[in-house]
Amino acid sequence: MQFNIADLFESLVEAIPDKEALVSGTDRFTFAELNTRANRMASFLRERGVGPGQHVGLHLFNGPEYVECMLAAFKLRAVSINLNYRYVADELRQVCDDADLVMVITQAELAQVAADACKGLDKVQTLVAVADGADASSVLARDDAFDYAAAMESGDPNPSFEPRSGDDLLIIYTGGTTGMPKGVMWRHEDVFYAGLQGGNPGGEGLKTPEELAVKAKSGEGVLNVFSTAPFIHGAAMWGTIIAMFTGGKAIVQPGRSFDPKVVCEMITTEKPHSLSLVGDAMALPLVDELTKNADKYDTSSVFVVASAGAVLSDSVQKRLAELLPNTFIMNNFGSTETGHQGAAAAEKSADGRTSFHMDDSNTVLDDDLKRVEPGSGVVGKLARRGHLPLGYYNDPEKTADRFITIDGVRWVLPGDAATVEADGRITVLGRGSNCINTGGEKVFPEEVEEALKSHPDVYDALVVGVADDKWMQRVAAVISPRAGKKPTLEQLQEHCRKSIAGYKVPRALQVVDEVGRMPSGKPDYAWARKQLSA
Repeated sequence: MQFNIADLFESLVEAIPDKEALVSGTDRFTFAELNTRANRMASFLRERGVGPGQHVGLHLFNGPEYVECMLAAFKLRAVSINLNYRYVADELRQVCDDADLVMVITQAELAQVAADACKGLDKVQTLVAVADGADASSVLARDDAFDYAAAMESGDPNPSFEPRSGDDLLIIYTGGTTGMPKGVMWRHEDVFYAGLQGGNPGGEGLKTPEELAVKAKSGEGVLNVFSTAPFIHGAAMWGTIIAMFTGGKAIVQPGRSFDPKVVCEMITTEKPHSLSLVGDAMALPLVDELTKNADKYDTSSVFVVASAGAVLSDSVQKRLAELLPNTFIMNNFGSTETGHQGAAAAEKSADGRTSFHMDDSNTVLDDDLKRVEPGSGVVGKLARRGHLPLGYYNDPEKTADRFITIDGVRWVLPGDAATVEADGRITVLGRGSNCINTGGEKVFPEEVEEALKSHPDVYDALVVGVADDKWMQRVAAVISPRAGKKPTLEQLQEHCRKSIAGYKVPRALQVVDEVGRMPSGKPDYAWARKQLSA
């Protein structure tokens, strides 16, 4: 056996067949039951011509179908591709084409969008629709379209598979904060250590694949994990696999959108040990729900709440800590290109930014690609070595730009500006592509957003640079206020000056009902720029 995700999962099926592996709404599956369903779907995929190295698009809301299809693809040495269900047909078409998809598995509600997106893409031979109450009859009437339940039923529950490899691929298309997604190509063995925490969350990675089932069967380190972000977010996908790889239960809120009431109900009934969120976009509504119904929910099982993909603001982190006094609240840091890099609780740099504890596979490189000295204050580029992706699918130019070799060591530079504190902690300042240049001074949006969200009348905020004849760019903010509040630009400027330098204070303000974010909860800066230019 190798460090292959399908092999590892099947070793757990053999070791702990009757343990619960996945819960999503009313659907509950043991390891054996989930394996049978993945086998059936793999058999169907193979009947439709899907084989090793081919790509199957998952245009799905969160639910058991996503996990079943992902495992089915891995069993065939094929690759599942995450597709953003909020894309219109033209946007979806670009990803389907770039990813060389041969099949798309979609929701009935989204079936027409998927069909329109794939029109004229000769490689896409099959569409499969998951019933969700919507009418997909016009699409399902096609010879190349199938109902998901019927496809599942038609599959062999005990097919044979060819030997797999740790070199098999997992590809995640990044949502990013700018531009169209890019497919990050991971070998299974590399992602096992970099993204799946080596089968031993919080500890040293396992040395052999056989250890995974032994450890899970012993009950040591079992984690029930509730990843609340959509599976189009790599961290949610990885969190679900991490849970199962400990012999624990993966908990999934079914449906299109994050629902704080449903999440709180599932915490009460399913008893997760770990709850994963994406920044304030998910933490704020969760805090509000827990505040309004403090006596309704039992959160005693949760010993860690971790944010991935976006940092929790101080004000929200404090509110979470008050509501969950026995829970460790932390920010995780990483990206699709790096995997998990580090974590922070309340650690701050000298100027109040969140600083992360990272191991020695991480560093910050200056403009000459030399390591930044701790405590020097030099801002450079965050870099990581070790278990890394192969690069970007169909994009050798971007691969060469982000993945570099220095003195024989391969590094990835995901695009984050950072500096190294005197004690070795790394403070991440933000994505360089979003850095605002105002009169020659650099402003990172995240810092200004943090200052804005600490105002009692601000619910959420995004900050971007807009064109300015004198200063090149000026700092501008889009905010959503708390119910019944109407903060003015002047009030917010006065508040921000207490924590950030004057040149970082917003010079323009747009107030909206709801700040636009991607389905993953990450900031949508393109949307924010449109609001400010309207």
